[in-house]
Amino acid sequence: MLSGARVGVAVTVISFMAGLDSSNAWAQGRAYPTKAIRLVISTTAGSGGDLFTRSVAEALTRRLNQSVVVDNRPGAGGNLAAELVAKAAPDGYTMLMGSIASLAIAATYYSALNYDVRRDFVPISKSGQIANGLFVGPGVPANNLGEFTALVRVAPGKYSCASAGVGGLLHLTCEMYKKAAGLELLHVPYKGTAFFLPDLMIGRVTSAFDTVPIYVPLIKTGKIKILAVTTPTRSPVLPNVPTMAEAGLPGVVSMGLYGLLAPARTSNDTVLLLNRELSVALNDAALREKLLEQGIEPEASSSEALRDLIQTEIAKWARVIKDAGIRPE
Repeated sequence: MLSGARVGVAVTVISFMAGLDSSNAWAQGRAYPTKAIRLVISTTAGSGGDLFTRSVAEALTRRLNQSVVVDNRPGAGGNLAAELVAKAAPDGYTMLMGSIASLAIAATYYSALNYDVRRDFVPISKSGQIANGLFVGPGVPANNLGEFTALVRVAPGKYSCASAGVGGLLHLTCEMYKKAAGLELLHVPYKGTAFFLPDLMIGRVTSAFDTVPIYVPLIKTGKIKILAVTTPTRSPVLPNVPTMAEAGLPGVVSMGLYGLLAPARTSNDTVLLLNRELSVALNDAALREKLLEQGIEPEASSSEALRDLIQTEIAKWARVIKDAGIRPE
């Protein structure tokens, strides 16, 4: 006959094993997901968006007990990745970690797209944001936004602003700054950040707006200077750098906003499950600490909030495109 203590231990073990059996039965018997999920992004491997997406994919893999594989599809201002997902089967196995600003810009900038961000996707959740900043080379005689603005203002057309291409987020952020400060700043488009960064460091181009995380090591070694960030609050990795608003230009707000989207007609049950699991993953203390150290601020939302954010970004960047008179090349 078992003593009371042994009975207690036996009951505990049985309960634990029953819990495992129940969990395994749920994992094996559930309708979704039963195979690997493809998470498509429009950025190249090693970029800030790529690093963020891979961290999220790892967390979702653990939460869903299924592989979540990142698929880099850069090109055409993010439209290659967006079109691929828009035309995928609405079964929850192909999703887009979308750059919300890029999707919003494309909706106005391109007269004809093979997808419609409002019609062909169902928003799942916002996932995070990455600060953008205004960078100059070490030889530029300005150490803050006020000094740089004054420098450009007295020599219209002398100074330049590089970007990763006409009509992209970095270009439009430059146009936003030019209008807000009343400046003439020559836009110099490149084929990507990797192409203009060397020229920025040696002074061939004067300035550039770009995502903060990849510049942090260059800032610390004096190879690049950052004058301000274009977010409502300061970047967690550069807390001493003021925002554009703090430096006197409150209207210049631009950041890498990311959200999880699925093809239209994806079932509501799948959307709700992914929304819940992503929210839990992004609120994990260890993941949050890891992302914040990289300059990435994780943030989940409801599906409806992401839909509203997309609409707001479309209207915002449509105004910038119209004011600057930008047309596709």
